[in-house]
Amino acid sequence: MKKHVLILSACGIALSSAAVAQTRAISGQVTDGGGSGLPGVTVLERGTTNGASTDSDGRFSLSVQPGATLVISSIGFETQNVVVGDRTTIPVTLKTSATTLGEAVVVGYGTQSKQDLTGSVVQLGAKEVGNQPVQSFEQSIQGRAAGVFIENSSGKLGQGIRVRVRGVASISGDTQPLYVVDGIPVLADNLSSTSAATNPIADINPNDIESISVLKDAAASAIYGSRASNGVVLVTTKRGKAGATRFTLGFQAGTSRPTNKREFLNGEEYVTLLTEALVNSGRSATANATRLRTYAAGADPLTYDTDWQDEVFQDASFSQYDLGASGGNDKTRFFISGQYSNQKGIIVSNKYERISTRFNVDHQATDKLKIGINAALSRSRNQRLPNDNAFSSPMQTVALAPITPLIDPRTNLLSGALDPATGNPNSTFPFYYNPLLGVDNGSYTTIIYRTLSNVYAQLDILKSLSFRSELGIDVQNQSEDQFLGRVTSRNTGPTNGYGFSARATNARVVVNNFATYRNTFNDLHNLEFTLGTSYESAQLTSNNVTGTQFASDAYKTLANSSLITGGSSSRTNNTLVSYFGRANYALAGKYLLGLSARYDGSSRFGTNNRYGFFPAASLGWLATEESFLSDNKVLSLLKPRISIGRTGNQGFPNFASRALFAGTSGYVGIPGQRPQSLASPDLTWESTTQADAGIEFGFLQDRISGEVDVYEKRTTDLALFAPVAATSGFTSLFRNVGSMRNRGVEFTLTTRNLVGAFTWTTNFNASRNVNRVTDLDGPPILGSFLSRAQEGQPLGVFVGPEYAGVDPANGDALYYLNSTNSDGSINRSTTNDINEATLVPVGDPNPKWTGGLTNTFSFKGFDLTATLVGVFGNKVFDGGAQYYSVGFNNGPDNQTRDQLQRWQKQGDITNVPRAEYLGGNGIGLSSRFVRDGSYGRLRTIVLGYNLPAAIAQKVYLQSLRVFVQGLNLVTFTKYKGWDPEVSTDYLTGSASQSQNNINQGIDFYTAPQPKTFTIGVNIGL
Repeated sequence: MKKHVLILSACGIALSSAAVAQTRAISGQVTDGGGSGLPGVTVLERGTTNGASTDSDGRFSLSVQPGATLVISSIGFETQNVVVGDRTTIPVTLKTSATTLGEAVVVGYGTQSKQDLTGSVVQLGAKEVGNQPVQSFEQSIQGRAAGVFIENSSGKLGQGIRVRVRGVASISGDTQPLYVVDGIPVLADNLSSTSAATNPIADINPNDIESISVLKDAAASAIYGSRASNGVVLVTTKRGKAGATRFTLGFQAGTSRPTNKREFLNGEEYVTLLTEALVNSGRSATANATRLRTYAAGADPLTYDTDWQDEVFQDASFSQYDLGASGGNDKTRFFISGQYSNQKGIIVSNKYERISTRFNVDHQATDKLKIGINAALSRSRNQRLPNDNAFSSPMQTVALAPITPLIDPRTNLLSGALDPATGNPNSTFPFYYNPLLGVDNGSYTTIIYRTLSNVYAQLDILKSLSFRSELGIDVQNQSEDQFLGRVTSRNTGPTNGYGFSARATNARVVVNNFATYRNTFNDLHNLEFTLGTSYESAQLTSNNVTGTQFASDAYKTLANSSLITGGSSSRTNNTLVSYFGRANYALAGKYLLGLSARYDGSSRFGTNNRYGFFPAASLGWLATEESFLSDNKVLSLLKPRISIGRTGNQGFPNFASRALFAGTSGYVGIPGQRPQSLASPDLTWESTTQADAGIEFGFLQDRISGEVDVYEKRTTDLALFAPVAATSGFTSLFRNVGSMRNRGVEFTLTTRNLVGAFTWTTNFNASRNVNRVTDLDGPPILGSFLSRAQEGQPLGVFVGPEYAGVDPANGDALYYLNSTNSDGSINRSTTNDINEATLVPVGDPNPKWTGGLTNTFSFKGFDLTATLVGVFGNKVFDGGAQYYSVGFNNGPDNQTRDQLQRWQKQGDITNVPRAEYLGGNGIGLSSRFVRDGSYGRLRTIVLGYNLPAAIAQKVYLQSLRVFVQGLNLVTFTKYKGWDPEVSTDYLTGSASQSQNNINQGIDFYTAPQPKTFTIGVNIGL
């Protein structure tokens, strides 16, 4: 033992040691209980990433080390561990099963058998991820992993996506998980020049993914230390398999439409209700008639009935082409792929296009040295839309009056394009700027070129000891170009055209070096040690420029701008140095111990606290391996486990700890500088301590199996802007002052309802997380609308006046006073003055429960999979309702049809106040606009048919599969807005991370999710 420990500790200088291990070429066939070959079965050398997949006949070939054990797994079958010994041919028969106890699960810096795993990890395969009409893989796994909440911010393509692993663990820091692709942490920074975030993970082709592991508790994620508080998502891409070269061709096409539309007033209803509101405001009949004719382009008010919502939405096409090749021999294996995806958005002028390629090669250079490369290149082009809050956003077209024509009969042009009296862009008609003018006369295009690559070398020093070195690069080059023609001047100002151009380069270099030792003593003690170092360096450079005064709309580049109106540039960088280790021990295959730790040093933190230590420990017990349960016929698996550990968060600006100066105080050409921030030398990581207790179970030979976890996450040292004496020249200092807590429970259940020729499997998961801000060391942090961070409440809680309905006597909106009486009771009297109402919590945007239900059926080549997702107990703040659901009390915006239920006469009982044009009755931000955001959704349904291999081979194919699928087909919800799955973009991608985190669940003219239908074919050659 001492000898091995010495070799491990000296592995960095002993790479030239002689190795006696020789690889062995093996082959075999994997069949089912009926003797039929099983294609696509994973055959993996245990404890390594060396593996292969079976071909259409279930055959495989592989080179392994002496004494190797093969882990053979496939979804729906029991995983087998097969000792190679002296054999070169290995036949394997898999038994049908719902669990994968022996499955090799990808964890940080290696793999582990699921039976030895003591952390909380969920792993998903290529079948769950690929071949879906979405832009990024996170959208594919929505509802499939307990404790992982995924929320699309809107139906705009390429927009940012919120992924929450066991809740939100920060206010001012990053709350997204760490993404690691083929062992290399990748960039996930939002480079958008607007406050609407884009999604950098969309650059990864989902069809290149072999598996995804989500590390949820500290025992699983602490090896990533200072970036693991929000969970870790490990992505493993597909690799070549030894054997003849196989080609795959995939194609699918379809169409999308909105999942829902809101109900707005038609022309007649608009005239009726607006006239009533005008009369109630004291305006004369003559003035009202003139107003209505003006809205109708001078015609009779009932001449037109324009559905502006229909002018915004469109049926949108989707097409995707995939081509791949893989193969190799005992020495060299390769995987090559290419994809072209083209998707139009459900909103006019929105389009996302991506072309990507991947090249993975593994080469056994010598008996002891293996080298390889993983290279991915992509180009995406996103025709973007304005932010939700922009007047030019197509969704805000719904504010226009239905009595306003789409085409102005006086000009035969789009309403608002030109004033017939002057020939200039119209500044008075319609009553608001027509966003469709920007669709026809503007563009905003984001193009991203991305290189995500790494090379590795793995040296097998001894039979049980290996050393691996990895070098990875991730380079993202992004350009943004916007042009607005002169007809949009009402929105942009009289500038004869407006242009904007921005360029950004985000680059990261990662170097990993680690040694792994695995050995088994006396067939009783199974040991695994991993020890290594990591170095990361990242740099972001960017610049932008704006210009106006173009000679013609035909000139759209800034080189043709006559007036450059602004510009800026920036550069920032950071480094991270880490030392990490992990030890796993299994006694008799049933008593399990896991230890891990990481020591991180970051340039982002103060000189006094630059390094952090993040340990974790876990225990597990395979109780069903005990002799007293060996003859049990009911309980097939019982594995309790516990863990505790600490992780960190370093997702903050690069120089937040330093006293910075800005050279922006020049005056009339004389340079100048000014202090920009105070030094915070004690600034350090946010630390999250997480305890987890779980149990894995199986009954009736695993016909029923599942997991239950309970956990608590306590985050301390929240980095916040805390008040300081103004005599310092500043009012706040970024330092560690607050705390937060997440508590939750997760439940996963898999049942094999039917087995045999017809199979039916059900996978169900549900999770509940309760978030609380426990300490801010100061006043609440206000967000937008009613959102805030407040002690004792969940992050993002809505706090405001509580709406009490309508006064039957006069139609006034009422609010509860909610003041405290002298006896300590709450005064529930009402007032029509919103300013007299006490601010109270009126809703929580965080769901109480999330979950998913997937049913899979198969019969003689046919298969059907349907996934339902559910989000329950959350609230949505309908921010646009203060304009379109207030009975014209806030202007002439078209109203939702519920406003027809307004108060009209004394004694009316309703929740809709009296309509009064610009009367301000009920428009104040209150619980009136807080809605129930719970929903259930048929997220995906796929029906496929696999042509029998014998028939496919007669037409010179290895396989043929045809399928049809639907995405977001049906939504069950009480929410009357466009979509309950919402978080308006302009509040979630700004430079203020705390505002992004606080402003959750807000709807502000936000586009709904698309409902998509596709048909496709996958061909194997």
